[in-house]
Amino acid sequence: MNKPNALPFTISKTENFFERLGDFVGDVFYDILPEKGFELRDEQIYMAFQLEQAFKNKRTIFAEAGVGTGKTLVYLLYAISYARYKGRPAIISCADETLIEQLVKKDGDIEKLEKALDLNIDVRLAKARENYVCARKLDAMIDKTSDEGIMQVHDHIPDFVFDQSTSRKSFERYGDRKEYPWVSDETWEKIAWDPLQQCSTCEWRHRSGQTLNRDYYRQATDLIICSHDFYMEHVWTKESRKREGQIPLLPESSTVVFDEGHLLEFAAQKGLTYRFNAETLEKVLTGYMGQDVREESLLLIEDILTLHDDWFDLLSKNSTYVAGSNRRELMLNENILQIASDLFQKVEQLLDQLVFDSEMFTIDEYHIKIIEEYLEFFFHGLSIFLKNDEGIFWLEEDETTTSFVMMPRLVENVLKKEVFSKDMPVVFSSATLSQDGDFTYLANSLGIDLYDSFTVSSPFDYEDKMKLFGHFDTTDKWSGIEGQLKKNNGRSLVLFSSEEEMDQFRQWASDKEWPFVLLFEGDREISETVKQFQMEHSTVLCSHHLWEGLDVPGESLTQVIISSLPFPPKDPVFQAKRKHVNDPVEKVDIPYMVLRLRQGVGRLIRTSNDYGTAHIWMTSEEHNNYHHVIKRVLPVDLVWE
Repeated sequence: MNKPNALPFTISKTENFFERLGDFVGDVFYDILPEKGFELRDEQIYMAFQLEQAFKNKRTIFAEAGVGTGKTLVYLLYAISYARYKGRPAIISCADETLIEQLVKKDGDIEKLEKALDLNIDVRLAKARENYVCARKLDAMIDKTSDEGIMQVHDHIPDFVFDQSTSRKSFERYGDRKEYPWVSDETWEKIAWDPLQQCSTCEWRHRSGQTLNRDYYRQATDLIICSHDFYMEHVWTKESRKREGQIPLLPESSTVVFDEGHLLEFAAQKGLTYRFNAETLEKVLTGYMGQDVREESLLLIEDILTLHDDWFDLLSKNSTYVAGSNRRELMLNENILQIASDLFQKVEQLLDQLVFDSEMFTIDEYHIKIIEEYLEFFFHGLSIFLKNDEGIFWLEEDETTTSFVMMPRLVENVLKKEVFSKDMPVVFSSATLSQDGDFTYLANSLGIDLYDSFTVSSPFDYEDKMKLFGHFDTTDKWSGIEGQLKKNNGRSLVLFSSEEEMDQFRQWASDKEWPFVLLFEGDREISETVKQFQMEHSTVLCSHHLWEGLDVPGESLTQVIISSLPFPPKDPVFQAKRKHVNDPVEKVDIPYMVLRLRQGVGRLIRTSNDYGTAHIWMTSEEHNNYHHVIKRVLPVDLVWE
């Protein structure tokens, strides 16, 4: 087996790295892999040549390669070799936090590459903060809860976490969501990190699972795999973390590969999101008032709290429910803007007062830091809100709290500066990057001016392997889907356009007798749910989220049911996109729907041995309006039943 960090091929001082890399990759695909039982694919060879030029010239490249082309093996070979050449890890950014496990699963592409090439690949996962248990929250909750799942998590936490007297210099890693598969998504939110946690000032931070896992993945030499959301959070926070004396979330990398890169824009927007919980400012400022502060500060705090309550009342009264989304659309008016302006000025004054209060040495330094951090966050968020047409705003409400959320409308300028102007190769890989071979839509939305691109189609014989049926959405749609599931004896993936639609089907299905198990996304940790679906062949997996990235070859998945065309919701994010184009249906709705539809149908045939049926449900109006677009992008003709 090759030494760690050694190039997987020999190179003398007089030889050019890229020439030797090209020779090595050719040997791998023409000789080594076929000898190990891999199929020789022309599409892989073509893709490899294109990527070689992108790496050599440090260009951004859109690599659109259909299912079965083996694109993952190609970009892994280049990423690993280039990382070892440069002495810095490659970042593989995947579509979704919950699906990064796909690359490192048993018998996955990385393990196959290790075995075939006798390589020892140093690959580590970098997961976002919400994927780790918050020991502080868990400790505060454990004496008050009767939830057995939460108590079981507490029992699995290592002793050193709660034993503050422990003085060991190193601790084992713990706390990853994947370690507690029995916990539902809803329960996990109660014990996981959330945006209201002030980690930098927390006394638990040095023994938190998040910190220990971060210290581990930063030492990777070959690959760090993360989600688009996490990579974008790294980009947006890199400079501020440096200013505050913290290390960036990710180390300097040699290259970045965006797998399912067509989803990067949404992650970029999400990474710049500001979220204000209605109770948080009151909690922070009430803690401030409990300190030994001057009367001038106390009066200012009372004014801010009054304005803040009035502001949230107005926001709630001027918001409307959006179907298929937990976002409530806001109608801004002069009163909302005026109160926001008054809040902005008074928070600025309080930040100045905080300097004087802290110099009196009567306030604990820990409290000072918490108060200052949140006020600066609140102040900066208000400044964005008050700028004209730069942000997208909405309200989120659940049983316990209300949150005001905002994100930037456009992210291309920041992305251009922070990502695509760097002197390194950047690879976008997906089966769906272009609109009929044109990559302009994606490039413009991400701020990419110069790029290379290519498209290679899937080698699979879809005409022989797949049957595709269309169905009109009627009042009896759920019964129709029930019939399809029973006829196929389960072994199906049902994709819903929203969580709300999935919950409607779940409620309907709860009264029925099923001869197989129905699994629903969110009931357990997702990789465990997918694993059960793959192992138990007659199972049905219901999801609103797994349109991309799910890879379940074989008998477990021989039918995909798309319960409705996956148009974007009418929520504030997409309404903002629609507002700023001359034809919202053509420029926003159809491109989104088509990409998602292609991805959903693509879950069915994952290997040359796979076969099956896909069903697409739509209304008669949708059929009349979009059948020509849908027909053009599907791998086989749609037969109507």
